[in-house]
Amino acid sequence: MADGFRIERDSMGEVRVPEGRLWGAQTQRAVENFQVSGRRMPKPFLEALAATKWAAAKANLELGLLDESIANAILIAADEVLAGKHDDEFPVDVFQTGSGTSSNMNMNEVLAHLANVSLGSQPGAPSPVHPNDHVNLGQSSNDVVPTALHVSIALAARDRLIPALGGLSSALLEKAEVWDEVIKVGRTHLQDATPIRMGQVFQGYAAQVAHSCQRLALAYDGLLEVALGGTAVGTGIGTHPEFPGKAIGYLSEKTGLPIRQARDFCEQLAGREACVFFAGAMGAASGALMKIANDVRHLGSGPRCGIGELKLPAVQPGSSIMPGKVNPVMSESLMMACLLVQGYVTTVTACGAAGNFELNVALPLLADTLHDGIRVLSGAAEGFQKRCVEGLQVDRERIDHFVEQSLMLATALAPRIGYDAAASLAHEAYRSGRTIHDLAAEQGLLPPDELRAALDLRHMTEGGR
Repeated sequence: MADGFRIERDSMGEVRVPEGRLWGAQTQRAVENFQVSGRRMPKPFLEALAATKWAAAKANLELGLLDESIANAILIAADEVLAGKHDDEFPVDVFQTGSGTSSNMNMNEVLAHLANVSLGSQPGAPSPVHPNDHVNLGQSSNDVVPTALHVSIALAARDRLIPALGGLSSALLEKAEVWDEVIKVGRTHLQDATPIRMGQVFQGYAAQVAHSCQRLALAYDGLLEVALGGTAVGTGIGTHPEFPGKAIGYLSEKTGLPIRQARDFCEQLAGREACVFFAGAMGAASGALMKIANDVRHLGSGPRCGIGELKLPAVQPGSSIMPGKVNPVMSESLMMACLLVQGYVTTVTACGAAGNFELNVALPLLADTLHDGIRVLSGAAEGFQKRCVEGLQVDRERIDHFVEQSLMLATALAPRIGYDAAASLAHEAYRSGRTIHDLAAEQGLLPPDELRAALDLRHMTEGGR
């Protein structure tokens, strides 16, 4: 030990490690080799990796492959990492070895270091707990890292993303119920269309988000299949035949996830289609959210010179130069989050294809991209719900004015007077600035009672002829 460093050794020789750090030689090599982005591996991924080491130690203890004192020391160390006590000990950059081996060894070394100290050894001592021989017993980076990837993404989806979207869907549905009697102009191709109830519009939005949750739940199920037990290339070399079942059972117990052993270990190591499928579900959700956010800001445009059917909550001043301006900032925040996720879908899809022979080699980037996408989309959806949707109001006077002036009310007359006559009526109303009702009544196109029934707005929104 000299100059604030200690000497650690691995199979390639000696390495100087900063004194006081819990990692060892292989982590230090990775720190020096991968000075790329300054972005560390996502904390949820590292927690899932620690949980996987905990489960492996429990399984190896039960199988008689680990001494009880060593196994217990590893279990305690893993629990400390899970409790967030050693977050600074995982410095490896996302842009590292594509298998995530550097992060796996980082975890192995930190757990071994903690276990050795708890058993009475000096910090940095190589025994009695060895990072490869004991912490990594029966495992390979090639099955541990994909397992931690699936577990961490599944947890984030279950605990963060799906609840965030579920909350937004519920908030939209509440608005749909409140506004069921509000009849407004429908719009297609950005042009006036037949009437629709504001409640129907928001019920459609709520359904879009609810369906997004269903698609994410379907993709989430695919993540519950894990690679643990496949070791290096999917053959299970170097592990006890009973290890996969026992370790996965303990990992399920630790995480609360109903995870299951891979149907084919070779597929689980070489391919990442479950991650790609999940990203696709996120992309579909971002498409729905983008559309809803855009609609809300357009319906709230104005307040005097736009559509103005919705009144947006004023959450902050909108301009540094125009006093009194209020902008649709929550819609814009959500839209940017959706754009980011849509780019991430492309990245994840490319990562899913970034394998050769028996191994995918884009695992750290998959972890970083998927976790960041979940974090950003969840946060933006929650903000949109709480600071926009829940505070939305309708401008009844403006909505009623638009409906009265709508030329598309002629659609309800077409079955009675014919398409051409109804079209002629709409064109005349547009040229003259008159309403459909007034012109139709003046021309005596239908008896008054029949005309009144035909132009009943509620009836139009219920599929009536």
